[in-house]
Amino acid sequence: MNDDDFRPRVLVTKIGLDGHDRGSRIVAAACRDAGMEVIYTPPWQSIPAVVKLALEEDVDVVGISSLATDHLIVPKLMTALRDAGLGHMRVVVGGIVPDNEEKLLIESGVREVFHPGSTMDDITTRMREYAREARRAGADAENPT
Repeated sequence: MNDDDFRPRVLVTKIGLDGHDRGSRIVAAACRDAGMEVIYTPPWQSIPAVVKLALEEDVDVVGISSLATDHLIVPKLMTALRDAGLGHMRVVVGGIVPDNEEKLLIESGVREVFHPGSTMDDITTRMREYAREARRAGADAENPT
């Protein structure tokens, strides 16, 4: 699959009660401008709603924005995605995540945490890379050898 044919599908969302959505809107626009198909939700999404949307839209990457402490419920999202058979999807978190809490996210299966100061170019490059990983993992799961 070459870059001309590859169009990652990305869900950019916020879970929990954090309503600060400027960063997620900027990342969604950057992903769109980088040639990705972006599904964007407003803030205040529930975990079941995100899982349902990720399944229905067949996304490769779920991007969660957190500027409060809502990233602490991401491990529950990771479990819900695996329980729904979506363990191949990659999940990234962006925003304000203290260093001591980042480890919890990575251990739960989050692929990367983007902190303030991350460039849009770095974020979109990594999202494309993670989308490729997700597609390969999904194909491997469907066609075990």
